[in-house]
Amino acid sequence: MASERVRAHRGPTRARRAQVAAAALLLAACAAVAARAVDSPRLLVACALAALAALAWGWRALAALAVVPPSTQDEGFAAGRRAVPAAAALTEIQLEQAPVALWWQLGGQVVPLNNVARRLVAPGGAEAPERLLERLGEPSRGSGRLSFVFDNERGPVRCLLASRTVVVEGTEARLLALMPIESELEAETLKAWRQLVHVLTHEIMNSLTPIASLSNTARDLVRQGSADDVREDLAVALETIARRTESLATFVAEYRRVSDWPEPRLAAVDLAALFARIERLVASDWALRGGAARFDVDPPTLTLMADSGQLEQSLLNLLANAARATADLPEPTVSVSARLLRGGRLAIEVRDNGPGVPHGLEQEIFTPFFSTRERGGGIGLAVVRNLVQGMGGTVRHVRPASGGAAFVLSF
Repeated sequence: MASERVRAHRGPTRARRAQVAAAALLLAACAAVAARAVDSPRLLVACALAALAALAWGWRALAALAVVPPSTQDEGFAAGRRAVPAAAALTEIQLEQAPVALWWQLGGQVVPLNNVARRLVAPGGAEAPERLLERLGEPSRGSGRLSFVFDNERGPVRCLLASRTVVVEGTEARLLALMPIESELEAETLKAWRQLVHVLTHEIMNSLTPIASLSNTARDLVRQGSADDVREDLAVALETIARRTESLATFVAEYRRVSDWPEPRLAAVDLAALFARIERLVASDWALRGGAARFDVDPPTLTLMADSGQLEQSLLNLLANAARATADLPEPTVSVSARLLRGGRLAIEVRDNGPGVPHGLEQEIFTPFFSTRERGGGIGLAVVRNLVQGMGGTVRHVRPASGGAAFVLSF
């Protein structure tokens, strides 16, 4: 009977040991990838979430292995038991080497799991360690990701807090990962400012250079006298100056349009009713061009806390972009859909069958006044991003496998 119990126990034990080893390898891989991806906040978040999942997976296996097996002197079973501390030690090493601060919350207590986390609550780390632990353990912080700010001796530190709820031996606990993103945000902000300054300089100089040149020409003509030919040249110069000045004034007005929107007034928006209203505005134009504009809300009762006017303006801007992108197609199509995602998030997608965004310009298209068209204004997508972010959402471009372009608004 003892040998039968041993054989019955060996299968699950081997599987759990393999699970612990696989979890350790996954943690090592996450640490290696994260060490090389310090300039990519999205990849850091993905690595942290994968590490949390691997940690929970390995933790459950370790907890199962810790259960006292049937009493036996079998050498194979004894060897399996000796392998458990080795696997646990390997997992602990991987936790220590993780490039983000990892925490374990059981009950009301938040405990650091690795050296990075312990340094945050040690002298020279967070300015108020007790307050940091208290905020990490707030009940409202369930599974998911959110921004997190704490103070150290150098000032505020912006972080991304990722958390996941797990159940260990019937007890609910949470795994937390705190990742500083200050340097990455500063780098992205600096890049955005450089792009904006480049575009502004280009547009302003396009107007100021001919204005300065023609002003000097007009001054010289006035000094030469009042002959009819001089008057004709002077009139041309002044007309050109007026036209370029008007263009510059229009540019400044467009800049104000991008940067100066009123604060959103959030309320429950019936998406089916909003889509029906937009469809009445644009469907006939697409039909006249031989195409179609399709709208779909799934389920039809979806509502969203947003500013109805600003959300409508955002979708109209995206639809206008889609119309320009498909202007040369015999059968242009655009689809606007709303659906729920996992975790209760809501996504609105605008997709067309045009040529799509050129490779390498996926991020630049959101820069104010940047345009892939020769005479494009370059403010449509910048306005969309400002409005959507003001309502607490995000907008991103995706490249569908079937071609065309798609923009996804997530809330």
